[in-house]
Amino acid sequence: MRVLLAALAAVSLVADSSAPQREERTFQIARAGDVQLTLRARCAPCDWGVSGREATVLKISIDGKYSQHVPLVRGDERADYRVVLGTLDAGAHRLTIERDPKLSASGAGGFAIDAVTTDAFDMAQAMAPILYARPNTVGRFTDVPLVMWYEVAPTPRGRQFRYSVIFSNEDGGTPTDRLMATWGRTSDIEFVYGVELDDAGRILAEEFQGPGHEVPPFRGRHEGRHPLLWVSTDNNMVSESGPTTIRYALAPERADLRDVSREAVMDRNPWTYAVAAKELIREGKIDAAAPPGSGRIPDPREFVTVEACTELQAAAISVGVRAVDSDGMARWHESDRGLPEFRVARTGCFRAAVPVPSTSSPDALRFRAYSKPDRAAPTLAGKVVLTRYHIFRLGPDYMPEPRGNVGGGARDIPVDGEPVEIPIPRNP
Repeated sequence: MRVLLAALAAVSLVADSSAPQREERTFQIARAGDVQLTLRARCAPCDWGVSGREATVLKISIDGKYSQHVPLVRGDERADYRVVLGTLDAGAHRLTIERDPKLSASGAGGFAIDAVTTDAFDMAQAMAPILYARPNTVGRFTDVPLVMWYEVAPTPRGRQFRYSVIFSNEDGGTPTDRLMATWGRTSDIEFVYGVELDDAGRILAEEFQGPGHEVPPFRGRHEGRHPLLWVSTDNNMVSESGPTTIRYALAPERADLRDVSREAVMDRNPWTYAVAAKELIREGKIDAAAPPGSGRIPDPREFVTVEACTELQAAAISVGVRAVDSDGMARWHESDRGLPEFRVARTGCFRAAVPVPSTSSPDALRFRAYSKPDRAAPTLAGKVVLTRYHIFRLGPDYMPEPRGNVGGGARDIPVDGEPVEIPIPRNP
């Protein structure tokens, strides 16, 4: 415990050498402990949405030993990339940052490091999983892990740390148009690893989300206290072993998701929306005329995203947005677009995105509930209670604009009945 929570003294960083493709820095730590690295980096020619210029990928080494890769997915933006370096001994260490030519886009060029800082970990960060790349993503700029977060849940024996990852997209699993309808985004968000601890910090149990969304006990290898996991399916499930050596060690942030959806972590990192959108553009998944069920969508900026919290059982729900066209005509637009599989069938807080032309002005929402028998309890009556909602759009930069019309107060949504309409007040 003392080592895991050890405070590090102020860090002194000195540039040893500098070149367009490689930098070396030295730093000092006062006591052995788990260390986090933040790189403020940019790549002027990089553009995640343009083939051949997607990203420069940095290879990070500590004292001559490979640590991980860091794709500069945010282009020329001076952006912070936070990663785990693991446990380091007290004293001086050499950090090597170099462009990996095999993994970098041919037109991406070099990189610039504006700042390098290190800091100590808390226990939850020191137990974060290290992810190895899925084989068919290596060098292909797809399904990249962008953000890791953890939640803390009490258990009868202590507490559990639960780690989840936001990937830039998913090449398999839920098609893009259904992702927008039922999750309100095109990134892929997955729980990857959980660890239960007693009050003394001893590990009681570990688990991971494997292929088929099964959650078996984790019995794989660790590096220090970090479990090693391999992304192994096209919808980003993980396994305890794999063939790749390229890895990512994201430093996790803590999140409290009570009364909000998981997508709230994306709101805290709005750049993730832009990266996800650019990947769609590059992969040809944007098509204004694509019919529902095609797997393609209109421009993500042509959607109104609705977050709603419900108490739901044996039912599914869809969301409608009424918008006034430029000619003054009002028209309803639906999240399910007439397809039952595009409806949300989970209780709690969720998001659904409704395709609405950006030239239209939304003035009302409606929620419609449909019966959906529960296989485990087929006699359970359908019920939906709406407790909270808000809406937003993506701006010209593909990042969320300020939220609109945050509303609350419980109201019943009749199952297989008339929808409940809610006016959207106009901005003053």
